[in-house]
Amino acid sequence: MSEWAILGAGALGCVFAGLLRQQGHPVSLLLSERHRGHLHPSLELITLGGHHELIHTRPLFAEQASQLSHLLVTTKAYQVVGALQGLRGLPASCPIILLHNGMGVTDAVRTLFPDNPILVGVTSHGAMKESEWLIRHTGKGETWIGPANDAAHDFQHLCHPLTTAFGHAQWSEDIHALQRQKLAVNAVINPLTARYGVHNGDLLEPRFFEVLEQLTEEVHQVMLRLGETETLELFKRRLHRVMELTATNYSSMHQDLAHGRPTEIDYITGYILGQASRHQLPAPVCQQLYQEIVKRSSDKGRY
Repeated sequence: MSEWAILGAGALGCVFAGLLRQQGHPVSLLLSERHRGHLHPSLELITLGGHHELIHTRPLFAEQASQLSHLLVTTKAYQVVGALQGLRGLPASCPIILLHNGMGVTDAVRTLFPDNPILVGVTSHGAMKESEWLIRHTGKGETWIGPANDAAHDFQHLCHPLTTAFGHAQWSEDIHALQRQKLAVNAVINPLTARYGVHNGDLLEPRFFEVLEQLTEEVHQVMLRLGETETLELFKRRLHRVMELTATNYSSMHQDLAHGRPTEIDYITGYILGQASRHQLPAPVCQQLYQEIVKRSSDKGRY
């Protein structure tokens, strides 16, 4: 079996490392400089059934990029370009699969690696870090990948090992449409839950009805300009279903803000605002949420 290298040892990356190892795939974790010289312990994965399993991976650093044959990038959106810039020895034959929230990163990656197959994906798996190397798989979901450049069209076969490990991984020639659909959901749930400090399901309470309606309509109007055909009513149903299915979860933006980490606001709400401006659409709720999340992130950074 070919080795899978995972760039981004956060919750999702570690869960995917665990799922791949459970199926016998060799897995390496590309670690940041802060891990150099430290013991690289086994991951402890808490499965969906509540079992604790030790997951053994191979530690790698940027200068070892020439060894990679498959690269799965699970960093935050704002980390993708910086993390990849250090991998100058990456073989041109190595496919790069980008799995991150938001949009606005892919063009920069194509510029950095013009000869590599670039794939993008969306996933609805849930993951949470309980401590540095203790990871909980909180939800099983779908994973879709598709081509972001011409060279990527020959890599549909990667869905097979990912399906075996993840339970579902399917190819889509129109992966950007799936990215937009996930972006639309994230652009509603993430900033609201981060702003008000609530679980995803709490947004269904009557106190959030007005702001939820306004934000949903703003995001939907932008999506229509980007080529989506989903009606507002269908978008609301899809959105509510996600909130119901993830009712007890905290969004990634909520967790980042709560723990004083940078958020992906620029690649989610910021992307929506950029498109709204381009198409001359009003988006006052998006704008207010963006400003408040940015301010709170800045305030936390002062302490």
